[in-house]
Amino acid sequence: MSERLSIAIAQIAPTVGDIAGNLDKIRTARAEAARGGADLAVFCELVVCGYPPEDLVRKPAFQRACRAAVEELAKATADGGPAMIVGAPWRDGEGLYNAAFLLDAGEIKAVRYKVRLPNYGVFDEPRVFTPGSDFPAPVPFRGASLGLMICEDMWIEGAGESLAAAGADFFIVPHGSPFRTSALEERAAAARGRARATGLPLMFVNQLAGQDEVLFEGAAFVMDGDGEIRFRAPQFEPGVFLTRWEKQANSWRCVEGPDAIWVRGEEMIYRAVVLGVRDYIEKNHFPGVVIGLSGGVDSALTAAIAVDALGPGRVRCVMMPSRYTARESLEDAADCAKRLGVSYETIPIEPAVAAFSSMLAPAFDALAPDTTEENIQSRIRGVILMALSNKFGLMVLTTGNKSEMSVGYATLYGDMNGGYNPLKDIYKLDVYRLCHWRNARRPEGLMGPAGAVIPERVIAKPPSAELRAGQRDEDSLPPYAVLDPILERLVEKEMAVRDIVAEGFDEATVRRIEHLLYVAEYKRRQAPPGPKVTAVNFGRDRRYPITNGWRDRG
Repeated sequence: MSERLSIAIAQIAPTVGDIAGNLDKIRTARAEAARGGADLAVFCELVVCGYPPEDLVRKPAFQRACRAAVEELAKATADGGPAMIVGAPWRDGEGLYNAAFLLDAGEIKAVRYKVRLPNYGVFDEPRVFTPGSDFPAPVPFRGASLGLMICEDMWIEGAGESLAAAGADFFIVPHGSPFRTSALEERAAAARGRARATGLPLMFVNQLAGQDEVLFEGAAFVMDGDGEIRFRAPQFEPGVFLTRWEKQANSWRCVEGPDAIWVRGEEMIYRAVVLGVRDYIEKNHFPGVVIGLSGGVDSALTAAIAVDALGPGRVRCVMMPSRYTARESLEDAADCAKRLGVSYETIPIEPAVAAFSSMLAPAFDALAPDTTEENIQSRIRGVILMALSNKFGLMVLTTGNKSEMSVGYATLYGDMNGGYNPLKDIYKLDVYRLCHWRNARRPEGLMGPAGAVIPERVIAKPPSAELRAGQRDEDSLPPYAVLDPILERLVEKEMAVRDIVAEGFDEATVRRIEHLLYVAEYKRRQAPPGPKVTAVNFGRDRRYPITNGWRDRG
């Protein structure tokens, strides 16, 4: 005779601080779980307030609102429907905890506190939370003993053994695990360590949301006691996914669940960035976006991402030509806008350039033109985009990629003007890869047209800012095939100069790039946020001083 449980994975997208809206999403998901016959619905870490709440969670009024919300959800379970595991901040005496709750039969049946508070990368939880003292006992639930581990606790060696020794039948892990290209493997490895050490199954439930720079792609899973993932919820898609559990020969196992296929490579990165753009625009209540469409590859990819996130009707593109804008750029920008189906207009900047030249002539006193005049053009374009933003309420999307932002190849108050940068954590070579990928396919759920939305000539031509006659990016920078690998070693891997040189790179080039990386820090501090994709992004991950006399002399 077997015992059975039906447990719903509730993969929803909470908004940080929107407690009332999050409660509505929780109730809706619970109702769907009830229709599927679930006994229990499991939600992600801190689902009541959204994750990460940062210093918002330190406000006493916010803490009280979260407590009231948990108590309200507990009362809702008195209707005989599914129990819930939810997460919320919880004040207990002098401590403020990252907590998970079992809510059932109208009551808070159990409270468990997160033990390991991460303090690396995008995380700084010790700043706001108190750690749980140790792993408490498993939580009894309808014939099963649930071993609750909150997010980072799954990474603790011995955590699973401690819960198993106390009688846990399987593990449930509410998570707020950010997206990065290596995340699927890293999560699976940590879960595998707990499963194989104990022989117990594990359910991983992750948040699904874009929250400023941090993305959460869902991708919940159930792993068996051998460390193999048996069931997968989709990436980037909300939903309530039922799993069926049976107890046979004194052991619980999951016998049924979702069978999504996880995507990798360019599709994974592209869909993550689309999620980030969509949530940033929607959650901040902008009607749409405006983009400076130059005829170059970065602005074309940014426009495609925006259309896939929001639909063509919410994307406005503007070409702002100068005397240095090539005819091909004008043609390519118009062609790209037509393929994407967006609003498109041309606003020449020459009248403003002439006005500034006249205004500044006495101050410059016949000095030779240099980057000053180039930057004025970029800043004029920034003024135009911000004017359209102010007049129509649209958010400006900037278009600088990670290669450019790394070395400061961008104009402060010019092409850096804007509210969000989709390409901020994407190197130039990856920009090209994403363009080729998007031209070849469009996944379901995206709002843009199918087919080659980025003209091939845009991808093929040498990149240029077109701020002076005959300008090319490689006039100022090494070829991107050289630059990007050096940057990856300096930024993501924190490698020493001599170790990079030992891999075959020119020493003078490496030292020049290191210098540019450091001196551009002040620009990055004033840059708009953008979605984290790589292991180390500029902003929450990499926090370097602006005033910095260090150079690697080894």
